[in-house]
Amino acid sequence: MLHHVELWVPDLSRAGGEWGWLLTRLGYEPYQNWEHGRSWRLGPTYLVVERSPALTGTRHERTRPGLNHLAFHAGSRGQVDVLAAEAPAHGWTPLFPDRYPLAGGPQHYAAYLANTDGFEVELVAGTTP
Repeated sequence: MLHHVELWVPDLSRAGGEWGWLLTRLGYEPYQNWEHGRSWRLGPTYLVVERSPALTGTRHERTRPGLNHLAFHAGSRGQVDVLAAEAPAHGWTPLFPDRYPLAGGPQHYAAYLANTDGFEVELVAGTTP
């Protein structure tokens, strides 16, 4: 089981708002809060956003080697639709809108979103952990 994921971000306040909205809507609860970071937890797994003093870049690039995206169980198709509709008001931009909600294939109902810092999430419907 995954223990935690840590994402380095250029703007902690903005990232905390974007990720905090999404993770809270997915059932995560605020977990840790310190000068350079925030985290949210669901069960034993948590996600961290941190503005590290060692950060050297200003934007994550999902199309380069490294992390491409995080995929989350997001409930029913209706719940995915609601999240996808609300996301732009919280800093998330739809990816592949012309193919929504089947951009992952005809049997895969999901919303693909990117935040201001270039991190992509996939919100998957109809599966259980």
